[in-house]
Amino acid sequence: MNNPLLQLLVLAGIAIFLILRLRNVLGTRGGYEPPQVETPESPRPRFDVIEGSVDEDDHDILDHAPAGSPTAQALAAMKAVEPSFGVMDFLNGAKSAYEMILMAFERGDLSDVRPFLAEPVAEAFQGVIDARAANGQTVTAQYIGTRETSLAGAEYDPATGMAEVTVRFVGELIAVTRDAQGNVVEGDPKAPRKQRDTWTFARPMGQDDPNWQLVATG
Repeated sequence: MNNPLLQLLVLAGIAIFLILRLRNVLGTRGGYEPPQVETPESPRPRFDVIEGSVDEDDHDILDHAPAGSPTAQALAAMKAVEPSFGVMDFLNGAKSAYEMILMAFERGDLSDVRPFLAEPVAEAFQGVIDARAANGQTVTAQYIGTRETSLAGAEYDPATGMAEVTVRFVGELIAVTRDAQGNVVEGDPKAPRKQRDTWTFARPMGQDDPNWQLVATG
């Protein structure tokens, strides 16, 4: 047996071996699974999601909450009631709301953000603003940016349809409080400070009004 023939037999053996290995690997998969399409004849039952199951491919949830956690289950229930709801979209909106509400509070005028505040929160914010005014204090503030926006928790009540989402923020701003004579009593006009907050937003799901309200701060 000459060398070229021997090499040919060896290559053929390797090729057969690789084909068999590849077939074994592919055989462990279930094959192609077409996407499920809801039809009037065979609708996908929503109670599966409401009971807490999360689609293993739904990274909109799993990128922010551990699989099987109460937070993930609550988010899945919200999506079942309102399919247009997205966790990432919500967090982006919450980030904008955080800056807008925080700066309205620092500047002492809640009129533009009042629809986004639950009554107890609005009263607490206004109480601080009124106390400043009574003491002759004024605040100047400049928002530098939001350094962190992360999901801290979520709850959903299927009986009422009310959803609550808690978000952790780290903002950076320059805020200075001055007395009636213009003296700085709090803050540094040249140094930014980090503001850490945990806020809870609430909204009944499945309704036309898309606005969430700030219901708790921490």
